[in-house]
Amino acid sequence: MTPPRSPEGEQGRGAAASAPGRPVATDEPRSGSDDGASASGGEQSGGDGPATGTRFSAVEIYENVKAAAEEELERPTSALFWSALAAGLTIGFSFVGGAYASTLVGEEHRTAASAAVYPLGFILVVLARQQLFTENTLEPVIPLLNDFSQRLLVQVARLWAVVLVANMLGALIFAIVAARTPVLEGSMLAALDRVAEHATEGGFWTVAYRAVFAGWLIALMAWLVASTHATGAQIVLVWLTTAPIAAFGFRHSIAGAVEAFYRAARGSASWGSMVGEFIVPAVLGNIVGGVLLVALLNHAQVAAEKAEKKEGKRGG
Repeated sequence: MTPPRSPEGEQGRGAAASAPGRPVATDEPRSGSDDGASASGGEQSGGDGPATGTRFSAVEIYENVKAAAEEELERPTSALFWSALAAGLTIGFSFVGGAYASTLVGEEHRTAASAAVYPLGFILVVLARQQLFTENTLEPVIPLLNDFSQRLLVQVARLWAVVLVANMLGALIFAIVAARTPVLEGSMLAALDRVAEHATEGGFWTVAYRAVFAGWLIALMAWLVASTHATGAQIVLVWLTTAPIAAFGFRHSIAGAVEAFYRAARGSASWGSMVGEFIVPAVLGNIVGGVLLVALLNHAQVAAEKAEKKEGKRGG
């Protein structure tokens, strides 16, 4: 996605890619006049607030996601790559931060402490407006569902391929640095070993199943972040939707890739097993969770609402 428009309607496209679903409601009409209708009867929301009430409606959130996604789909491949590479590196701080927190408490509280700090990498990625593959199981899918075409399908496939490869490369670099250089002390390495082993265990089908729930939460995060302009609220929403991933043992393909590559670099697991038994099923499960449980469901509710409004206008 691109950075949010200002209340005056200006846009900036920085070198870094954007975070998921930033609100883009402005005084200017959005692309697609019918799609820009709000839940309040077709008026555009202006400035920083919703058209009516104190919160954005589902239609307005949908338009915030769609408008930003349409611009992001047009971005150069190189811009997507560098932003996604940065995200793959940045997300490693969820791994390191969670492992550090687990060293500060007794064994019975390690999972809770690690889960509380696990959102760190995601918060940094969102605020830095970097591209994370799992957020894109919602964002570019929305314009594709809204107006399916071969051109959009190719654009979505391009974005997914570039972002996934660059995310994995960033995760690999972070993992090798953590495992094979003296950037971290010996006590931290022991904690990293323990956290990485726990986070990547389970085998293909268990990982895939648990990854569905992680994909659901991350796509939901992208949707919720699009409901507010407030940075503080966005941080809280990111924390609320990512802490359960670590707390409940769900599997996130990119954050988990850092842990999987770390294990392989440390020699506690083979590269083949980490790719075939963790990364592949985690990616597949994340896609299913994000597309089916968030993108399709939210598109369905908004499409039904728009259809009803159009039918009502014709009847009137």
